[in-house]
Amino acid sequence: MAGNASMPLFALMRRLRGRTALRASGLLWVLILMCVAAALISDAFLNPFNLINVARQVALFGIVSVGMTFVILTAGIDLSVGSIIAVSAVVSALLLNVGTPVPLVILAGLGVGITLGAINGAGITLGRLPPFIMTLGMMVMGRGLAMTISDGHPIHFPNASADFAWLGQGYLLWLPVPVWIFAAVATLAYVVLRYTPFGRNVYAVGSNPEAARLAGINVRLVVFSVYVISGLLSALTALIFVSRLTVGEPVAGVGIELEAIAVTVIGGTSLFGGEGGVVGTVIGAAIFAVLANILNLAGVSPFTQQIVKGAIIVLAVLFEMHRRRRDNA
Repeated sequence: MAGNASMPLFALMRRLRGRTALRASGLLWVLILMCVAAALISDAFLNPFNLINVARQVALFGIVSVGMTFVILTAGIDLSVGSIIAVSAVVSALLLNVGTPVPLVILAGLGVGITLGAINGAGITLGRLPPFIMTLGMMVMGRGLAMTISDGHPIHFPNASADFAWLGQGYLLWLPVPVWIFAAVATLAYVVLRYTPFGRNVYAVGSNPEAARLAGINVRLVVFSVYVISGLLSALTALIFVSRLTVGEPVAGVGIELEAIAVTVIGGTSLFGGEGGVVGTVIGAAIFAVLANILNLAGVSPFTQQIVKGAIIVLAVLFEMHRRRRDNA
């Protein structure tokens, strides 16, 4: 953040955190008003089955978006999350199809995400590739890898255990299990970003990487780590997808990188780094899911919905750029 380069690093971080909290409260009011509008538009919105579906969508958007939040806080971007989901999905489904024990399947699926995320991080920190280029390349390579492993066909696993099915289809205290997983992920991420040295380092690197380096922070390690986290949470999303759909699709996750970016930006995380957080991302995921549900209930075409989602990303970035110019004036 060039305009604030002379401000002491940790004083700048305290100021940005206060601004983030203010924006999160505003987003919460936006979400409440959207829910009221949805209830007025369609009686079906308040149907318990519809609300459960919305909660499940929030979880699926949210888990991968939490990983994207870590990345964007460092002023990076991860375009490969959809392809990582696809590779993890087909590997997990293939292992289930041959009778691999569920714990090993979960470890393997998560391991795929960690490995591909680590490759992203290494390319960016050691190869010094721009995050956009590195993750774009991984997006293409990952999708090709998923197609190669599956031979371009969905992988079914008819004899999967009930334990694995519970991950994506089960309920706990009347809520879908993915919702509880998302709650755990978001809570852990909030604690890490808010109360740990690593979290402070993430904000510091995104705010001013040179000042962070001079303050003794290992900038490369922080950047590498956030891409590993993004890959891990993408793989977790893949396991939930596979469990719910009982099939590993090589086309799984197509376009979800744009949705994750949209959720993160709507939630107030700046694409320029150093500002935002998990609370905003959770609310952003809810806003995004409610908006999609409203459009579905209103009978809006899926193709038109893509136009709306793209417009939201553009408007959110325009708003952020305008706000930054105003703050730095």
